[in-house]
Amino acid sequence: MENSALAASAGLISLAFCLLTYDRWLRRRAAHDLAWTIAMALFALGAGALWWAESRGWSSMSFRVFFLTGAVLNVPWLGLGTVYLLFGQRVGHATRTVLVLLSGVAVGVVLTAPTKQAVDPENFPTAKELFGVGPRLFAALGSAIPALVIIVGALWSALRIMRHRVPAATTSARRAAIHPKQLAAGNLLIALGAIVLSASGTIAGRLGKDRAFAITLLVGVSILFSGFIVASNAVAVRKERLRLLIAPSTVTQSLQQE
Repeated sequence: MENSALAASAGLISLAFCLLTYDRWLRRRAAHDLAWTIAMALFALGAGALWWAESRGWSSMSFRVFFLTGAVLNVPWLGLGTVYLLFGQRVGHATRTVLVLLSGVAVGVVLTAPTKQAVDPENFPTAKELFGVGPRLFAALGSAIPALVIIVGALWSALRIMRHRVPAATTSARRAAIHPKQLAAGNLLIALGAIVLSASGTIAGRLGKDRAFAITLLVGVSILFSGFIVASNAVAVRKERLRLLIAPSTVTQSLQQE
C-alpha cells in the first residue's frame, strides 16, 4: 500500500509538471517545452503503471508499460529539452528526429519481447529476469546518456549564471532581470533531480526494488519540479525583459523566455 501511495503521488506531481509545460508550449510553441511535456507525460504514465501494479499485482503488460515509460523513454525526452537549449534548433531538430525513430523501435521491442519466465504478481520483476539483451540495452542507453546531458548541462549553466554573464543593460532593466542565485539554484535542483532518478539501483538493496523505484521516482520528479518552480518564480513577466537575460543553456534558462 505504501508503494502504491508513493507511485500515485509521483504520478500526480508528474502530471502537474506536464500540464504546466504544456501550457507554456501552447503559449510559446517552443520546442523544448514540448519535449519536457512529453517527458513528464511519460513519467506520469510510468508512475501510473507502478501504482496499478503495486495495487493490483504485477503482470507482463503492466511491467512492460512501466519499463517502457519509466525506464526507457522518459529521460531521453527530458534530455531533448536540454539539447534544444544547449545547442539550438538545428541540433535539437536532428536529435528529435533520431529520438522519434528510436522511440518507435523501443516501443516495438519492449512490447513484443519474449519473457524468460512468468511474472509473479506479488513481486516486483526486473528486466534482467524477464527480458533478453534488446530491451535492457535500450534502458541502459536511454538512462545513462540523457541523464549525463541533463546533469552536465545544468551544472554548466549554474556555473555560467554564478559568474554573472548577463548582458549589459540599464539600471532599471537590471532590476527586471532574474536574480542569478535563483537561476543557479534552479539549475542545481535540476541536476540533483536527475541524479536521484538514476539512483534507484543503488538503494534497491536496502529498500527493495519496488520501494526504491517508488521513492526515487517521487523524490526525483519533485526535485525537478522544484527547480522549475524556483526558476519560474524568478522570471520577469514582460517579454522585453528577455533581452537582458543569459543565452539559453538548460532548463531554467528557458524560463527566462516568459
